[in-house]
Amino acid sequence: MKKTHIIAVANQKGGTGKTSATHNLGTNLARQGKKVMVVDLDSQANLTMCMGYDQPDNLSCTMAHIFKGLIDDTFAFQKEDYLLHAEGCDLIPSSIQLSGIEPSLANAMSRENLLKQLLFSFKDEYDYILVDCAPSIGLLTINALAAATSVLVPVQAHYLSAKGLELLIGTIAKVKRNINPDLNFNGILITMYDGRLKFGKSIVSELREAYGQHIPVYETLIPQSVKAVENTAEGKSLFAYDNKCKVSLAYEAFAREVLAHG
Repeated sequence: MKKTHIIAVANQKGGTGKTSATHNLGTNLARQGKKVMVVDLDSQANLTMCMGYDQPDNLSCTMAHIFKGLIDDTFAFQKEDYLLHAEGCDLIPSSIQLSGIEPSLANAMSRENLLKQLLFSFKDEYDYILVDCAPSIGLLTINALAAATSVLVPVQAHYLSAKGLELLIGTIAKVKRNINPDLNFNGILITMYDGRLKFGKSIVSELREAYGQHIPVYETLIPQSVKAVENTAEGKSLFAYDNKCKVSLAYEAFAREVLAHG
């Protein structure tokens, strides 16, 4: 029987590389023989588009339809209705309609646990389920944290991005205390790192010093590169786009670290 690792990829600050981390970690884990599902929990649907579905609003069933069914207690979808496939991963897509779901969640029964209800139906089918969260700490992100076994926090090698960690860590602690006692930190992933800049190196040192004793900080640094932008426009992972570029190699190394951590 599989032990399913459900990893919420979260940071309330935008532009830290959450979607890229979800996409490239997922596809690299699949290349390592793991059974992987990725969940797009952001109404911008960037993960869905990155994985080759460039018209997400035209999809017949997305996270918006699923949440509506869960809220209304009319959920009757079969997995084949909403599961898409790309580069060895299964994908539950998103669309702009998800932006209208959050207000409805406020009055829903068990509002923090609706995503958990859905993912429970996949219990033991996958080695890893990765949830790409929106850049906010709203009820959708709380749903991801309530369903997750751990949280991966991508942090840009930048002062303001590092400072924003405190709010997220506080939210995660509250969810662990009040909703999901099994929630743990998967780790901090430093992204958009430029080793030529002294400032970037100092931010990495500060993050390791400030958080490393309590939260794992991955050794792998994801470098800043135009390749990480180009591949998303092609709807491919970095490995499929250019498996020799420095960012692709970094995500390969990161996936090995994740596997080593269990």
